[in-house]
Amino acid sequence: MSACCHATHDNWPELERGYRAMLPEDVLAFIDANLQQERSESMLIATLHMVQAHFGHLGPGHLEAVAQLMHIPLAKVTGVATFYHYFRLQPRGKYLINVCLGTACYVKGAEKLAQKLTDELGIRFGETSKDGVFSLESTRCVGTCGLAPVVMIGDEVHGPLTPGQVPGLLESYLARAAEELAGASSGEGR
Repeated sequence: MSACCHATHDNWPELERGYRAMLPEDVLAFIDANLQQERSESMLIATLHMVQAHFGHLGPGHLEAVAQLMHIPLAKVTGVATFYHYFRLQPRGKYLINVCLGTACYVKGAEKLAQKLTDELGIRFGETSKDGVFSLESTRCVGTCGLAPVVMIGDEVHGPLTPGQVPGLLESYLARAAEELAGASSGEGR
């Protein structure tokens, strides 16, 4: 479905089937149950949380399906999704890199690590690399001040880290991703 499609009385059943096919059953049941309630639009944020939990992000089709099925203007649904920092409009990479910008890390050069990561990956905070392997975020503190400056990749803490170590660190995760992909395509792990 795309923003170009407009529902009329004549084509709504067909469009509704398409929108319903875009969302998982638990979300559809939640929407249907809430439509029976007064002020069902008040459940928009909860619905978007459920969609994001299922897909990992809120794509344009997800937003349109929620808007149509909840009978809420797409502009309002999009406005809510873009306003709240929690919602992601793009898929996250396989590995989430969090650069600690807490006081200890910042004093010990976290901004240089952040710059090296953005240069190496070609992305800014909040973005995902074109290959879909890395997403880059910042955080205030990871609680490992004695290792400052640190980055977390997934649930692994790396520090103290220098900008010169960043390319090797990224390469190790690229190699890990390639191994996992090769294993998955050869049938390992089944």
